[in-house]
Amino acid sequence: MELLQDFGLFFAKVVTAVMAVLILMSAFIGLIARSRERRPDQLNVKRLNDRYARMEKTVRRAVEGPRTRLQRLRDRLRRRRHPGHPFDGNGQGNGTPDGGTPYGSTQSAGVSDADTAESPADPSGSSAPGGNPVSESPTVVELEQEEAPAPRVFVLRFQGDIRASAVDNLREEITAVLTLAEPGRDQAVVCLESPGGMVPSYGLAASQLVRLREAGLDLTVVVDRVAASGGYMMAAVGHRIVAAPFAILGSIGVVAQIPNLHRWLDRHDIDFELLTAGDYKRTLTVFGENTDAARRKFQDHLDETHELFKQFLQRYRPQLELDRVATGEHWYGDQARALGLADEIGTSDDLLMKLAREAEVFEVSYTRAQPLGRRVGMAAEQLLERVLHARSPEDHARGPGEPPR
Repeated sequence: MELLQDFGLFFAKVVTAVMAVLILMSAFIGLIARSRERRPDQLNVKRLNDRYARMEKTVRRAVEGPRTRLQRLRDRLRRRRHPGHPFDGNGQGNGTPDGGTPYGSTQSAGVSDADTAESPADPSGSSAPGGNPVSESPTVVELEQEEAPAPRVFVLRFQGDIRASAVDNLREEITAVLTLAEPGRDQAVVCLESPGGMVPSYGLAASQLVRLREAGLDLTVVVDRVAASGGYMMAAVGHRIVAAPFAILGSIGVVAQIPNLHRWLDRHDIDFELLTAGDYKRTLTVFGENTDAARRKFQDHLDETHELFKQFLQRYRPQLELDRVATGEHWYGDQARALGLADEIGTSDDLLMKLAREAEVFEVSYTRAQPLGRRVGMAAEQLLERVLHARSPEDHARGPGEPPR
């Protein structure tokens, strides 16, 4: 009997182990199958006015009492009976509790009270008996007057890393905006966060923002945390820069750092051969012996890149005193505004809420389909990068990196 019990226990363990292995294998096969499915890239457009209106509605429901809610319902019925004459809680005034413009609506040209006054209307426009002219009906006036189109704001977000990898999505978002945007009517807002990175990558990212300017759109760049070095090069393209009080701006400089293991290899009798065609194909190396001539040439590369950086800033922000700010230093929001690096102090939240009261605000984002292996690799890479690049505020004000060779 005891033998049967032991066998049954052993059999149960085996079955449990086999089932666990099968479940893991099924899950793994399912993940592989889903990763092989090619989902199309997606362009997402969200109307932020609706988001703010939902938030306002939720808070209002929570704080209003039954009497206030009933009064608001009565006002709504009055507005339906008398369109064009909104009522507040006292039966007159604006349609919002604070007298402001609701998030879900925009101000546009309309018919004045004088035009909508009730009077005998004659479609032919003739005078009434007695010689008094008869005003046109509101319907005719409205048909003759063209309503001004509501202004639109397109919001883009850029989260920069050392390679400015988000530029792949940014270029698609800007292309999508330019297919519809109208100069003079629409504007763009870029919520930017980047400590800088590689020169070619951030040069391309800044060039993408230039496309918005050249299309005739008013461009505002808002910085909540940091726009340093290559990140500030992007921000400088905007007609207006809005920065949070403690956002980091500046770091107009170039930096490159590289270890050299030549002496360590030499001590261990390890030879390193480096063959080049061209005197300056390779200047500083990790394993080779670096010469003074190579160091001077590499420094020339940095100086030339810095000069190009300053010329770019001079083109889009000519008010900057480059001798004062192009030293590689960084400043916080209020300091940056005093130096001309920023135009206003504020946050992206306040800016977008204000714009939503007077325009239609749309957030545009582009999402690329990534296979499972790629997503896992990117997550691990980002985690490793955060660990390795945990830096002080001074380190965040880094240069765009090593210049291209």
